[in-house]
Amino acid sequence: MEKTRVLILFGGCSSEHEVSLSSAEAVLSQLDVKRFEPVAVGITREGAWLYYQGAWDALTAGGWETSGTPCTLDLSRGSRALLLLDGSGRRLPVDAAFPVLHGKNGEDGSVQGVCELAGLPLVGCGTLASALCMDKSRAHRLVRAAGIRAPKDRVFDRSASRDEIAAEASRLGYPLFVKPLRAGSSFGVSRVERAEQLAEALDRAFAHDPEIVIEEAIEGFEVGCAVIGNDRLTVGEVDEIELADGFFDYTEKYTLKTAKIHCPARIPAEKADEIRQTAQTVYRTLGCRGMARVDLFLTPWQEIVFNEVNTIPGFTAHSRFPNMLRGAGLDFPALLTRLIELGAQP
Repeated sequence: MEKTRVLILFGGCSSEHEVSLSSAEAVLSQLDVKRFEPVAVGITREGAWLYYQGAWDALTAGGWETSGTPCTLDLSRGSRALLLLDGSGRRLPVDAAFPVLHGKNGEDGSVQGVCELAGLPLVGCGTLASALCMDKSRAHRLVRAAGIRAPKDRVFDRSASRDEIAAEASRLGYPLFVKPLRAGSSFGVSRVERAEQLAEALDRAFAHDPEIVIEEAIEGFEVGCAVIGNDRLTVGEVDEIELADGFFDYTEKYTLKTAKIHCPARIPAEKADEIRQTAQTVYRTLGCRGMARVDLFLTPWQEIVFNEVNTIPGFTAHSRFPNMLRGAGLDFPALLTRLIELGAQP
């Protein structure tokens, strides 16, 4: 059987560049090479595309940036080819694209739009869903319209005065969160306990995006649900994040220094079922396809509150997404195979 050639995109022009390298290393090492032939392309922080043929376990060391061959995707619709820009004129055929990118310029609809323009089948969410899920406030509005509670929030850009933002924060009430409107892995996110901490939190958030959101803090703990599928959905085990202190920031997400992840979550079975149903509603409301991780809160009063959706969740050793789906009977290689199959569906 002829192998499916899968364009694996990694790196990217975002603050989550390093995380993407770890995710891609895991994906490339676990891909079923009897069925798939990976075509690995790294995107540098400056935006250069490089075709990489070296060892997968060397990705995080960064050697691909010096050994890769400059390339670009042929945007002629239906061409389905990677063009090498080394003067050889070589064209490498590809059958589907699997962006293993996180954050801006990769998870926000930009790369998805390029693939859709070229008519290249895409693993994961399309342009619209990717853009919506990256925009925290607009995702909240749509999910609220579907009847699911989301945190109260307010969006500001750099033209807003600090006094105006401070006044709105007081109305919202402390503690609250200050976040870049479009970013991931908790970059630029601060939990603000007192008004005097607000200015520093705003500076941190504005460093990652020209718009920020201030958001009410929800009592309780975070739960997550992995969802894959297009028309028919498969939902993984619900997991639970146990925090010793603070919130689930970048350090905790990728080192689990003090946090613990319980999968399955330590909650009653009927509540886990309700969370799964809520996650599917969110998935469909935001137009997701292929895969997404839906993050929610469970309050002390057992109310489910929407947090956010990750359309390209992590695939690292500490990542929650593959672990949740392992509970649904899909090991890592089987999960990757299923995602590529879903991407190939019209």
